[in-house]
Amino acid sequence: MLGSISNGLLGRPGAVMQRTIVLQKILLVALVLVATSDAAIAQSRPTRFWNLTRHTISELYLAPAGSTEFGPNQCKNDKDGTVDPDERLRIIGVGSGTYDAKLKDVSGRSCLVRNIKVEAGEIFSIEEKELTACTR
Repeated sequence: MLGSISNGLLGRPGAVMQRTIVLQKILLVALVLVATSDAAIAQSRPTRFWNLTRHTISELYLAPAGSTEFGPNQCKNDKDGTVDPDERLRIIGVGSGTYDAKLKDVSGRSCLVRNIKVEAGEIFSIEEKELTACTR
């Protein structure tokens, strides 16, 4: 009888350890699932540009930072083809990275904004004070 009691007591710490390891594995899997679902949700949301300038923008082109390989006019993604001040615009075909933006507003001003950080599924903005290298 004493042997079975001591075996039972000695066996319990191992069982507790096994349960702890199983729970740690379950917790790790749950954390990985949460992290990947957050990334998937961000990927499913559209990337958007927020116009924080004073003027309506009629043309917006993005190129990888330091290059002159500008993509299509993103303003064409809007139903009226422009982005009013404080309006957001859906950006298509642009992944996460650092970009230079070339824009033209309805007043005729053309500007270049360098090194804009874009994250897929997030909102990036351009403010009036960032508009440098502007010409008319």
